[in-house]
Amino acid sequence: MDRISFLKAAAPFMVMIIVECVEVGLSTLSKAAMLKGMSNFVFIVYYNALGTLILLPIFFYNNFRGKGVRITFSLLYKFFLLGLIGICLLQICAYTGINYSSPTLAAAIGNLIPVFTFILAVTLRMERLDLRNPSSQAKCLGTIVAISGAMVVTLYKGPSLITQTPSDASNKLLSAPSNWTLGGLLLAITSLLSSIGNILQAATAKECPDEVTLVFFYSLFGTVLSAVFSIFLESDPNAWMLHHRIEIIAIIYAAVSTTVFRNTVITWCLREKGPVYVVTYKPLAIVIAMIMGLTFLGDNLYLGSVIGSAAITAGFYSVIWGQAREKDDLAAKSVSKFESTYDQNAPLLKSTDDSICGRA
Repeated sequence: MDRISFLKAAAPFMVMIIVECVEVGLSTLSKAAMLKGMSNFVFIVYYNALGTLILLPIFFYNNFRGKGVRITFSLLYKFFLLGLIGICLLQICAYTGINYSSPTLAAAIGNLIPVFTFILAVTLRMERLDLRNPSSQAKCLGTIVAISGAMVVTLYKGPSLITQTPSDASNKLLSAPSNWTLGGLLLAITSLLSSIGNILQAATAKECPDEVTLVFFYSLFGTVLSAVFSIFLESDPNAWMLHHRIEIIAIIYAAVSTTVFRNTVITWCLREKGPVYVVTYKPLAIVIAMIMGLTFLGDNLYLGSVIGSAAITAGFYSVIWGQAREKDDLAAKSVSKFESTYDQNAPLLKSTDDSICGRA
């Protein structure tokens, strides 16, 4: 395999790792901004609006170069649904849940996304499931192991392996007042909406091969719908004013990293690899959250985190192996079918040659 082929094959893997890092960073940064008093509804509207404005000249440039796609009513309808489910409803539930709980809980409950997506993909026949096949067994077992590991990280601490003295800022972030139950419920709803959005986005990406066009309209509809909902949910005019630097930083970071970068590369990965492959990386979020907390927030490292992280890693690679084995099996069946067809034709050719030789 040459270098270009290797990079092309490794691109989805590297991109999805970066996406998970970006999402965990966004959860932490948005929580810090909301602790300063920023409304989660205002945050959603502002960063999606800024991201859409950044995408606007890119969208026009693509169309000017002839790389755009023909916009049909069917596509507009799907863009609208993506904006409603993937931005408006999903982000309202997600950031309200983070506001009531914590980024770590958000990363942990986010591990429900692979379960919901796998069930939906199998139900809609977008993913094959044959429990007699080792590849399907590996995918199912890997998903269960990864989610179990995430639950261990969240629910079991154990003795401290590395003890640090957290800063005042991290103390405030970790000990902020919360409504854990309501936050957890909203984050679970977010996981279900994310799974539905991934399935819909994968189907839309096949109909609309240009990622920029899809993400632009997806973000545009999501911004408009979020603004309509947020005006009613956040009626205080003062809440729409930005008072702290962290609020501006969070909005710019979210616009660039999520609306522009994440949505574009996720659309590409959904079309290239499918929704189950994309959500397979979700269990890594809890590991990334743990590492970021240890590095930047002064969190302690506990035995439960190490055990859970090891289980998540093992489950993750089990699913990846299952998907690779499934592709190899399909390729082997295609070759076997071709050889079988060739063998059936071979005796006929041989007998024909023999009869010609006999007459000669």
